[in-house]
Amino acid sequence: MNIIITNSSGQPIYDQITSQIKNLILTGALKEGDALPSMRLLAKELKISVITTKRAYEELEREGFLVSFTGKGSFVASQNLDVLREQKQKEIEEHLQQAVDKAKSLDIGCGELADMLRILYEGE
Repeated sequence: MNIIITNSSGQPIYDQITSQIKNLILTGALKEGDALPSMRLLAKELKISVITTKRAYEELEREGFLVSFTGKGSFVASQNLDVLREQKQKEIEEHLQQAVDKAKSLDIGCGELADMLRILYEGE
């Protein structure tokens, strides 16, 4: 599992971990029943506190992405991918709404904003 932590993002480390694991599940890189590294192993690999990985795993379990069994570890829970996709789509819409609000405050029209989005989207 390839998780990248950045200190400059302003996003809490546990949140970076949860976001990346969610994305791995959504893209199918992690499938139902797949085992995740132990909290201690992940903390060691990322050079962070076990408390941080524990918080990330607990958050993922609370949101239904993981199931944990004492003495056995944490595993990807069965998911309704349509619900997960809808959740991610809602997040995208919220970010786009913020971009629209900023564009309106700067008198940037819809066409210009759409051009910016197209350039960013195609640039990847």
